Amino acid sequence: MINSKLTGLGVALITPFKEDDSVDYKALGNLIEYQIKNGIDYLVILATTAETVTMTETEKKEVGSFIINRVNGRVPIVMGIGGNCTRAVVEELQTRDLTGVDAILSVTPYYNKPSQEGLYQHYSAIAKAAPLPVILYNVPGRTGVNMTAETTLRLAKEFPGIIAIKEASGNITQVDEIIKNKPSHFMVISGDDGITYPLLTMGAVGVISVIGNAFPKEFGRMVRLGLAGDYKNALKIHRRFTELFNLLFVDGNPAGVKCMLHAMGFIENKLRLPLVPTRMTTYEKIRAVLDELNIKY
Repeated sequence: MINSKLTGLGVALITPFKEDDSVDYKALGNLIEYQIKNGIDYLVILATTAETVTMTETEKKEVGSFIINRVNGRVPIVMGIGGNCTRAVVEELQTRDLTGVDAILSVTPYYNKPSQEGLYQHYSAIAKAAPLPVILYNVPGRTGVNMTAETTLRLAKEFPGIIAIKEASGNITQVDEIIKNKPSHFMVISGDDGITYPLLTMGAVGVISVIGNAFPKEFGRMVRLGLAGDYKNALKIHRRFTELFNLLFVDGNPAGVKCMLHAMGFIENKLRLPLVPTRMTTYEKIRAVLDELNIKY
């Protein structure tokens, strides 16, 4: 069953770029192997952290195919397919080759700020068109609109193909309401590394993580301890990463995690405009915290 495959640590995979702005496929392949070797539960590809909005359609297809072929069924794959034009999202779902993909992650429409009824109608169309299970993605800090617990629960109860929500609203009360009232098939996944620990204690089934790009083994252990009810030891790991959680996002995502991966020797510290690397002060702080953590990778 797909729900059991999408618990634990999902990693929102970055896209490494070279200095000439091209995709660094060698680094991407190395990152995939690093994730799988260190026990991630699934990969989330071509989503926000991958800088997908800066890619051409051809690049997105090429990067998606590369990742799917490299993974070769070793872990489940969730693909980001979303947007603020419902018709375009539906068309992509109906025409794109989704071989090797296990589920779809679809973000709430951004910029045009639909009403709750608009969000419901948007996801209704997606649920009817999608050939795979759908994970809702609520991230009002990026999209400018929050999908309420009422709307999320309405969708979860009416469409069995909508199997989960990646909740990144930061609103603990809202997440608690969803967990308390959701149908049994529906999962709540943390969309924010920094509050994953408390969400696990409330009934979330895991996280789609940014920091997991750099620390899949350690952060994955925290998640699994939390899911097993060992909150004491899970909290110890959570607190080791507290400072990094803040540094990861102070200059935007994925600038922070790319800075971290560069400091660890995995990638070039390159983003596509309009995103730029972290400030040097942030870079130095991240280096210092990495040295303090003394984690072997």
